[in-house]
Parts: sequence; structure tokens; C-alpha cells
Amino acid sequence: MQNNDERDLLEALKFELNFLEKGGYGRSPREPWRAQLIFEDSPTCMNYDRKVDPAPCRECLLMQFVPRQFSKERVPCRHIPLNEGGETLDTLYRSGDQIEIEQQMKKWLLATIRQLELERAGMKNGAPAAHPALETSVSRASGGPTD
Repeated sequence: MQNNDERDLLEALKFELNFLEKGGYGRSPREPWRAQLIFEDSPTCMNYDRKVDPAPCRECLLMQFVPRQFSKERVPCRHIPLNEGGETLDTLYRSGDQIEIEQQMKKWLLATIRQLELERAGMKNGAPAAHPALETSVSRASGGPTD
């Protein structure tokens, strides 16, 4: 899987958290009849507001969180596991309400941001990055142990 999205992952996730906390997923004045979709309807999406010639999702920095078996889905980021129970945006869209979806998303963002910050702090101090929670997330996305 190739990632041509040159944005910094940690900064993109912090931006997404800020967008979520500030009510960015409230009803859109452009499309008030439909619920806003996490990632897809935020500036975090590399195709946000890009109706003509969208980039393929496989180039998105979020693909590293998508399990391999879902990497070819039309919207792969809907299949990122958000918790230990394996809930994804896809499953929450079918069974949850907007409040529950945003709560789960916020928990995932906070945990993932913290893990990335710990990993970067370890790298700065010369220590190997060995944070099981991040490895679990990456492992889950790749379908096996991290390489």
C-alpha cells in the first residue's frame, strides 16, 4: 500500500480531534439533509471538497490504520478499528447514533495521538519505540504482527 499523502500523521489527527471537538460534524449548511461522515466530511480527508479528480484513498495517510482486508473498499477509513471490540465507523453507522459515533471517534483519536506522541518522544531520546497499543493498532491494520 503506497502512501502519497505527505501530511504529518500526528498533526492530521490533532487537527481531526480539534475539528470534532469544535462541532465540525454538525449539520452542513450545504447538505442539511444528511449526517456528516467522520473523516470524509472533514478537511482531514485528502479529497475533502474535491469533487473533480479525487485522489485514490490508497494514498491517504490513514490507510496505515485500515486492516488489509478492507483496503480496497470504496471508503477504507470507515473500517479502521476504533476500539478493542473492533467497532469501526462502518459498524457504528449501522448501529449507533451521531453522539456515540463521535464519542468513539474521540476516544480513538486521543489514544492514537497519545501513542504517536509517546513513540516520537522515545525516538528523540534514542529509545526504541515499543508501545504495545500502537503496535496493536498497526498489527490489527496489517492483519498480523508488525514488521
